[in-house]
Amino acid sequence: MSGRVTGPVLILGAASDMARAVARGFASRGCAIQLAARDPAALEGDRADLETRYGVAVSLHAFDALDVEGHAGFVVGLPELPQVAVSAIGLMGEQSENAADMTRAALVMRSNFEGPATILGALANAMEARGSGTLVGISSVAGERGRASNYVYGSAKAGFTAYLSGLRNRLAGKGVHVVTVLPGFVATKMTEGMDLPARLVAQPEEVAKAIVAAVERGQEVIYVRRIWRLIMAIIRAIPEAIFKKTSI
Repeated sequence: MSGRVTGPVLILGAASDMARAVARGFASRGCAIQLAARDPAALEGDRADLETRYGVAVSLHAFDALDVEGHAGFVVGLPELPQVAVSAIGLMGEQSENAADMTRAALVMRSNFEGPATILGALANAMEARGSGTLVGISSVAGERGRASNYVYGSAKAGFTAYLSGLRNRLAGKGVHVVTVLPGFVATKMTEGMDLPARLVAQPEEVAKAIVAAVERGQEVIYVRRIWRLIMAIIRAIPEAIFKKTSI
């Protein structure tokens, strides 16, 4: 499915820098926006800004990605089933803490895989019944190969990427399109303080532009910066015997 989006667009995990940029990107196209987060009251400023700047309708919704049992009710409770739903849900944490504390590791895994996957699954069922819609999952290049520096986060993103692939395969021919987004590093609070090469770091607005374009063009898997496709192809190709000796 491709073509200009007329809305509404649901943003899940709407309090993040990337999510806010995505909301602005779709609002600039004239789409009504549904912002969903654990504390919707904290998004009042975003609602006012979007409504004033773009003249679109914006609604706020309480949403907890980890409340799997409540996801079906959340979908039913929306004022209108969205044309596009974007999952910007995620939690990286510190790898050293994730490796030492299994409760913390479980939280990272659930936040990056279980929560995003189950809410998109609930939305997929509703969109399939309607016969139209687009689901966008923001995953990560970290899921393309487990690395010592972030394997807890990376493993959850690997699961989410596989889930999106399977969902796309299942919904082929059903009128529902699934987009997998692999941003690489993005200049957000999550990467603040990291010493990263500028060439590898995208701005939130760049990610948003890529997502809007992918939805409208009917793209399936996108790397926000093309260089990441090459980087990850090289990393995946490193023989295991050599890879074990690296610290990337």
